[in-house]
Amino acid sequence: MGAFIAAATGFPTVVFTAALVVVVLYWLLVALGAADAHGHGHAHVQVHIRGHAHVNARGHDGGRWLGGVPVTLAFSLFVAVGWLISFCASVLLVPSGPAGVLVGAVVLIGAGYASWQATKLLVRPLHRLFPDEHGPSRLDFVGLTCTIRTGRVDGEFGQAEVRAVDGSAAVVQVRQTGNDALASGSTGLLYAYDEPGEFFWVAPYDSALDPRTGPGGNPG
Repeated sequence: MGAFIAAATGFPTVVFTAALVVVVLYWLLVALGAADAHGHGHAHVQVHIRGHAHVNARGHDGGRWLGGVPVTLAFSLFVAVGWLISFCASVLLVPSGPAGVLVGAVVLIGAGYASWQATKLLVRPLHRLFPDEHGPSRLDFVGLTCTIRTGRVDGEFGQAEVRAVDGSAAVVQVRQTGNDALASGSTGLLYAYDEPGEFFWVAPYDSALDPRTGPGGNPG
């Protein structure tokens, strides 16, 4: 047992041992329900759009690494494989004394590279378990109708509430170029997004002009 602990806490294995402790603690938290096994994969997304307005949505973000699997899983495999390789190489190859530091450094680099390659092979069959999904984007609101929530909307001021396709609601900043009557409670159409200003251009919505709901349209 003493030889095992010495190898696990000696250089270079100690580098992977420290990371392995973090990984084990993380998965214990996952088992207890205190952490998400997907990292930020299904996290609550808040997209701030100036001031106190924000977008709330549930989404599958880009917390992916190596073949499209969650970063937490890929990193855990990398650390576990790296620790095993480093431990075995330390026992078999790393001598004691000053020469052990040089050999240990070579083993550490080799273990990291070998673990990287092995992890890429291991995650390939797991990719199908994690379909590629994209998180919510403010551009997804362009083309949707909204409900004005401020007393006026002009070129400098205005807010509106919009519902995404998935049913999530958001309060966004809106502006208009003209002087159309857009009072609180009226319906507008978000037709463009201004990235530098972080607001949407809005115009009054006329259902009669909407090909989906107007005369001859198919609401369903």
